Amino acid sequence: MIAYETILGKIAISQEYLSKLIGHEVTSCFGVVGMIPSGNKQRILEKLSKNEPINTGIKVYGNNDGIVVELHIVVTFGMNINAIASSITEKVKYAVKEATGINITKVIVKVDGIKE
Repeated sequence: MIAYETILGKIAISQEYLSKLIGHEVTSCFGVVGMIPSGNKQRILEKLSKNEPINTGIKVYGNNDGIVVELHIVVTFGMNINAIASSITEKVKYAVKEATGINITKVIVKVDGIKE
Protein backbone atom coordinates (compact mmCIF):
# COMPACT_ATOMS: atom_id res chain seq x y z
CA MET A 1 0.00 0.00 0.00
CA ILE A 2 1.37 3.38 -1.01
CA ALA A 3 -0.18 6.22 0.99
CA TYR A 4 0.44 9.96 1.04
CA GLU A 5 -1.18 13.16 2.26
CA THR A 6 -2.56 15.91 0.07
CA ILE A 7 -4.43 19.10 0.82
CA LEU A 8 -7.71 17.24 0.39
CA GLY A 9 -6.78 14.26 2.58
CA LYS A 10 -4.99 10.94 2.58
CA ILE A 11 -4.65 8.90 -0.61
CA ALA A 12 -3.89 5.17 -0.48
CA ILE A 13 -3.09 3.16 -3.60
CA SER A 14 -2.84 -0.62 -3.40
CA GLN A 15 -0.01 -2.53 -5.01
CA GLU A 16 -2.61 -4.77 -6.66
CA TYR A 17 -4.10 -1.76 -8.47
CA LEU A 18 -0.66 -0.66 -9.65
CA SER A 19 0.18 -4.21 -10.78
CA LYS A 20 -3.01 -4.48 -12.84
CA LEU A 21 -2.50 -1.04 -14.38
CA ILE A 22 1.07 -1.90 -15.31
CA GLY A 23 0.02 -5.36 -16.55
CA HIS A 24 -2.44 -3.87 -19.03
CA GLU A 25 0.23 -1.52 -20.38
CA VAL A 26 2.92 -4.19 -20.69
CA THR A 27 0.77 -6.82 -22.40
CA SER A 28 -0.41 -4.25 -24.96
CA CYS A 29 3.18 -3.54 -26.08
CA PHE A 30 4.19 -4.88 -29.49
CA GLY A 31 6.48 -7.90 -29.18
CA VAL A 32 5.36 -8.98 -25.70
CA VAL A 33 3.84 -12.47 -25.76
CA GLY A 34 3.10 -12.77 -22.06
CA MET A 35 4.31 -12.57 -18.50
CA ILE A 36 6.15 -15.10 -16.32
CA PRO A 37 5.31 -15.49 -12.60
CA SER A 38 7.95 -13.68 -10.55
CA GLY A 39 7.64 -15.47 -7.23
CA ASN A 40 6.34 -18.57 -5.50
CA LYS A 41 3.03 -16.89 -4.60
CA GLN A 42 2.37 -15.99 -8.24
CA ARG A 43 3.37 -19.49 -9.42
CA ILE A 44 0.88 -21.09 -7.03
CA LEU A 45 -1.92 -18.69 -8.03
CA GLU A 46 -1.23 -19.41 -11.70
CA LYS A 47 -1.56 -23.16 -11.09
CA LEU A 48 -4.86 -22.69 -9.23
CA SER A 49 -6.52 -20.32 -11.68
CA LYS A 50 -7.78 -21.28 -15.12
CA ASN A 51 -6.60 -18.11 -16.83
CA GLU A 52 -3.48 -16.01 -16.35
CA PRO A 53 -4.04 -13.00 -14.08
CA ILE A 54 -3.05 -9.64 -15.58
CA ASN A 55 -0.66 -8.90 -12.71
CA THR A 56 1.50 -12.01 -13.22
CA GLY A 57 5.21 -11.27 -13.37
CA ILE A 58 5.03 -7.81 -11.79
CA LYS A 59 6.64 -6.63 -8.56
CA VAL A 60 5.97 -3.09 -7.31
CA TYR A 61 7.68 -1.59 -4.29
CA GLY A 62 8.57 1.85 -2.98
CA ASN A 63 6.75 4.84 -1.49
CA ASN A 64 5.04 8.04 -2.66
CA ASP A 65 8.42 9.62 -3.55
CA GLY A 66 8.93 7.00 -6.24
CA ILE A 67 8.34 3.35 -6.96
CA VAL A 68 10.36 0.59 -8.56
CA VAL A 69 8.72 -1.82 -10.99
CA GLU A 70 10.17 -5.22 -11.86
CA LEU A 71 8.72 -7.05 -14.87
CA HIS A 72 9.24 -10.63 -16.08
CA ILE A 73 8.20 -10.95 -19.72
CA VAL A 74 8.24 -13.31 -22.70
CA VAL A 75 8.97 -11.75 -26.11
CA THR A 76 8.46 -12.76 -29.72
CA PHE A 77 11.44 -14.38 -31.48
CA GLY A 78 13.28 -12.02 -33.82
CA MET A 79 12.15 -8.79 -32.15
CA ASN A 80 14.55 -6.10 -30.96
CA ILE A 81 14.59 -6.66 -27.19
CA ASN A 82 16.10 -3.24 -26.48
CA ALA A 83 13.27 -1.51 -28.37
CA ILE A 84 10.63 -3.60 -26.55
CA ALA A 85 12.15 -2.79 -23.14
CA SER A 86 12.36 0.91 -23.97
CA SER A 87 8.75 0.97 -25.14
CA ILE A 88 7.59 -0.83 -21.99
CA THR A 89 9.53 1.55 -19.75
CA GLU A 90 8.04 4.66 -21.33
CA LYS A 91 4.47 3.29 -21.40
CA VAL A 92 4.58 2.16 -17.77
CA LYS A 93 6.07 5.44 -16.52
CA TYR A 94 3.47 7.48 -18.40
CA ALA A 95 0.47 5.35 -17.37
CA VAL A 96 1.35 5.33 -13.67
CA LYS A 97 2.11 9.08 -13.63
CA GLU A 98 -1.20 9.85 -15.37
CA ALA A 99 -3.32 7.56 -13.20
CA THR A 100 -1.75 8.17 -9.78
CA GLY A 101 0.65 11.10 -9.93
CA ILE A 102 3.44 8.90 -8.53
CA ASN A 103 6.83 8.88 -10.25
CA ILE A 104 8.51 5.64 -11.20
CA THR A 105 12.19 5.82 -10.35
CA LYS A 106 13.18 2.57 -12.01
CA VAL A 107 11.69 -0.03 -14.36
CA ILE A 108 13.50 -3.37 -14.46
CA VAL A 109 12.55 -5.46 -17.50
CA LYS A 110 13.69 -9.08 -17.33
CA VAL A 111 13.21 -11.19 -20.45
CA ASP A 112 12.58 -14.69 -19.13
CA GLY A 113 11.63 -16.34 -22.40
CA ILE A 114 11.29 -16.14 -26.18
CA LYS A 115 8.46 -17.64 -28.21
CA GLU A 116 8.19 -18.16 -31.94
